[in-house]
Amino acid sequence: MSSIVTETGQGGQDSRDGAEAPEYAAVRAAAQRARAAAPAVRAARQGIIDDALCAAAARIRDQGPELLEINAADVEVAERNGTAPGLLDRLRLTEERLAGIATQLEVLAATPEPPTEWPLRTLETGERVFERRIPVGVIGAVYEARPNVTVDVASQVLKARSAAVLRTGAAALRSATALVEMVLWPALREAGLPAEAVQLVELPGHAGADALVGLPDLVPLVVVRGSGEVTRRLSVLGATAGTRVLSHADGGGVLYLDSSATEAEVTRLVTDSVDRLGVCNRLNLLLVDRPVYDSLLPVARAALQAQGVALSEPPHAHPLGHEWALDSGAEAHVTVAPVDGPDDAADTAARETSGLAATICAADEAVAQRFIDRYTGTGVFWNATSRLLDGYKLLGLPETGINVDRTPGPRGPVTYRDLGLRQFVVLPPA
Repeated sequence: MSSIVTETGQGGQDSRDGAEAPEYAAVRAAAQRARAAAPAVRAARQGIIDDALCAAAARIRDQGPELLEINAADVEVAERNGTAPGLLDRLRLTEERLAGIATQLEVLAATPEPPTEWPLRTLETGERVFERRIPVGVIGAVYEARPNVTVDVASQVLKARSAAVLRTGAAALRSATALVEMVLWPALREAGLPAEAVQLVELPGHAGADALVGLPDLVPLVVVRGSGEVTRRLSVLGATAGTRVLSHADGGGVLYLDSSATEAEVTRLVTDSVDRLGVCNRLNLLLVDRPVYDSLLPVARAALQAQGVALSEPPHAHPLGHEWALDSGAEAHVTVAPVDGPDDAADTAARETSGLAATICAADEAVAQRFIDRYTGTGVFWNATSRLLDGYKLLGLPETGINVDRTPGPRGPVTYRDLGLRQFVVLPPA
């Protein structure tokens, strides 16, 4: 049992009689089913997992109308509950978005699996040293109410030859269930793999997520994404239990307008950076070089207004890096502040935000390079929108999320290539 303390008592046990709380029992059962299916996924012959992904893509296309109808019911309930427009945008599926999910599955299936073993060196005594990549076994995921993430994460975990235990936000539970039961399970069976390799925790509220990060014996790695507050809480719970939590939390893109920026580039980058407001890599903080603050700010303001977005101008009653995408009902805002050149802009972006991504809009290459060399965040761009910090756009692969850790490990868009374990193999002399 885990050592997590929950509202029901210690380690998921009901404090009244010492029995395991129902939420923990349900998650543990799902994790046990995934663990039982994991060996078949690991041992699947080359191409079988890709066959399952292609079958899932075909099912999404064939059953699109039914999937959209089920998702519409989720959206309707969310609207009645007063869900903010940005969150509704994340929840909503469309024909175009379903087609995008199917295409990404096919792209992932067509991506060759990386080598599982490669030579490193031969010791002076003749032994040969190899490095091997092996599956984790079972990987959990806790994520926001975004139906597409159910497929994104499940497909990445399967491609990494592990089984998945998924827990989504309650608002997307119908849609996620449909994608698992109508798409993923039949596709796995069609490829000759156990459907139990993908499990969905059908529990609303936080108890399911708390339980999932508290089962290191069954689910040693859990990907957690969502608001910073939630991911930090789950990271602490996971660390207490001994679970490795790979968190994808705070976001918010930064755009710095340099004195050398042209008005046309400012308009283009601002417009491209706010095409969606409920995503983590959208424009969140606009920094303007002080000498051109009065001349370029009106250009940026006009571009934002055309997209229905307002500026939060100095003096600010909120932190400079306040993430508007997570501010329910106020998503249509961008914070603006003056800075003193590219060095100050890069430092401000790194200090005041999560360090997700920052763009410099500049015609001067030397200035752009100074900004690039100075910024320490996950992604840095020159005359390109921070919206490109996305697994599919940047790497041609779906992602489990974007990691902004400031320590060694997978950073930026996390794909199946990051979801394996390193193992060393030493063989006798040839």
